[in-house]
Amino acid sequence: MTPRGETRLWILQRASAAVLALCVAVHLGTMIYAVRGGLSAAEILSRTKGNLAWLAFYSLFVLAVAVHVPIGLRSVLAEWLAWRGRSRDAVLAAFAMALALLGMRAVFGVFR
Repeated sequence: MTPRGETRLWILQRASAAVLALCVAVHLGTMIYAVRGGLSAAEILSRTKGNLAWLAFYSLFVLAVAVHVPIGLRSVLAEWLAWRGRSRDAVLAAFAMALALLGMRAVFGVFR
């Protein structure tokens, strides 16, 4: 990959980390608030069902994970296993798609 491409991945990694930090904080804060308020899992799910704001929030969360994790694994695979090249990038692209698809399946499962 070109230095420009590596720089783009670096920027995407950092930007997705910032989004993830915000999403994790909101998610944990909401869960702590809900549980301390005495809500059960069924009550929490009933409140998320059909809520477009939560759909958008968790969709962004899934997208950030699908971007962040494969880029991080790319570096780990290069350093630990010396796996470089197109085969590694193809496997990680497939992994990113799987994360996105499975994550969105979970999001829509909670939304519906």
